[in-house]
Amino acid sequence: MALQDLCKSQDDTRPTSLFDFYIPIVECLQEKPQSSTVTNPPPFAMSHGTTTLAFTFQGGVLAAGDTRSSCNGLVASPDAEKVEPIHSHLVGTSSGTSADCATWKRILARELRLYQLRHGRRLSTGGAAKLLWHMLLPFKGTELCVGTTLCGWDDGGPGVFYVCSDGTRLRGRLFSVGSGSPYAYGVLDQAVKRGMAAEEATRVAREAVYRAARRDAYSGNCVDIYRVTSEGWTREEREDLKDEYYREQDRRGRIFANSENDS
Repeated sequence: MALQDLCKSQDDTRPTSLFDFYIPIVECLQEKPQSSTVTNPPPFAMSHGTTTLAFTFQGGVLAAGDTRSSCNGLVASPDAEKVEPIHSHLVGTSSGTSADCATWKRILARELRLYQLRHGRRLSTGGAAKLLWHMLLPFKGTELCVGTTLCGWDDGGPGVFYVCSDGTRLRGRLFSVGSGSPYAYGVLDQAVKRGMAAEEATRVAREAVYRAARRDAYSGNCVDIYRVTSEGWTREEREDLKDEYYREQDRRGRIFANSENDS
């Protein structure tokens, strides 16, 4: 009977709505009496950063990100998961506070699964972005920090949406988010084009994350790459960014040797 309640069986006459969800921490929005305890702010801002990106290619969407989780000058974790599946045809990148991003991804995954059970179909990528935006909107102006790029495939084909806890919801074909995004855009704006094959898109994404990690102290370690097509998501094997460095040095060495031979 509990499963029937979740799936909105015929015996349940309550109206269903796309935004019929439960926010477990809504109590944080309620006004609380002012405390007499004086709290001292931290002496300096805790800096953190990342590099995540997503763009469409021929036949799907590609999402990539580095794996360094930082807190000020400290590398808190070298193997963080910044690109994670949400359901079979949807993945999301993480930018912001790690705990906030992980929590809201779980909430979104749960709500999308319940939607599929109730209606017998998956919610579109745009619908998932709008749902997450509605859930995050009440926390605008608070310390919640969530920025995610949703990359999915539905009946309308590939879709890429950026959703942020500051009230932003954008649709596009290419996004890069995080402290390393200006460096990643330098590669993506030049290399990403229509009709890219999956192998070429993977190479461009890996190079973009590598270039950002070279210039941004808060990005680095490894690169995770996911591709989402009509058949679902697939994950490339995690690769250490130093391997890309060695490949670049090898290419430079061959170019220098050829130039010496020509002269």
